[in-house]
Amino acid sequence: MSERNLAPGKGVRAWPAPVRYRANPVTDNPNSSSGEVALVGAGPGDPELLTLKAWRLIQSAEVVLYDRLVSPEIMALIPETAELIHVGKQRSNHTLPQDQINARLVELAQQGRRVVRLKGGDPFIFGRGGEEIETLAEAGVRFQVVPGITAASGCAAYAGIPLTHRDHAQSVRFVTGHLKDDTCNLPWKDFVQNNQTLVFYMGLVGLPIICRELSAHGMDSGMPVALVSKGTTPDQEVITGDLSNIVQRVSERQVHPPTLVIIGHVVSLRERLDWVGAVTPPA
Repeated sequence: MSERNLAPGKGVRAWPAPVRYRANPVTDNPNSSSGEVALVGAGPGDPELLTLKAWRLIQSAEVVLYDRLVSPEIMALIPETAELIHVGKQRSNHTLPQDQINARLVELAQQGRRVVRLKGGDPFIFGRGGEEIETLAEAGVRFQVVPGITAASGCAAYAGIPLTHRDHAQSVRFVTGHLKDDTCNLPWKDFVQNNQTLVFYMGLVGLPIICRELSAHGMDSGMPVALVSKGTTPDQEVITGDLSNIVQRVSERQVHPPTLVIIGHVVSLRERLDWVGAVTPPA
């Protein structure tokens, strides 16, 4: 099934010609008769954050299975000749269950096709990429993985929040904020550490639970918190506060996913380091 009702997003333009490089004869041969799957990280949204290898594989793809979080600007880079298959997931609403996605990748590759599994962010950071290539490996299908800029680093950078800083944070921890059945089965006590930054992926719905549990386990109620919505895109929005008031501040705004929650003293640097907000748009 091919889907082509994709309107280009803001600022879409032709991608520059690729630079010359030495090809890998095993993984980079577009004329190979055997199929292959490339798990490609599309990054958090800005198309200019794609790697050159990601762009090249997208350009040579015969089939692209893409997630909901891949931005319209990146989707617009896919050639018209490629078949598009949407396999995105939302909270409690999966277009295809994960096992069916895995099986589809195997099936398409065994047909001898060049398949790109296009994922928002990085395939191995809460992207289920490991599960997919396990299935491919068991089936004897050739595959490769192209890392992408994960949402934590991309959104934090575009929000002017360094995830680590010698004066504030010597470690950073990535956590899924999509809490199954609203449970709190996370090692909350381990999260309450000095000089640490916490990053919760998909934390919008679980934000009240996150703040409640961190407070209950001893985190200072004045700990700075930022919620980044649609990070790195023209619609990026950043809401800041602290553990005691961020839920209220977010509830006062119409916030739309995808979102990322950053908790730690590094958030206090945003006011001075917000380079995106400081840029004056051209007249």
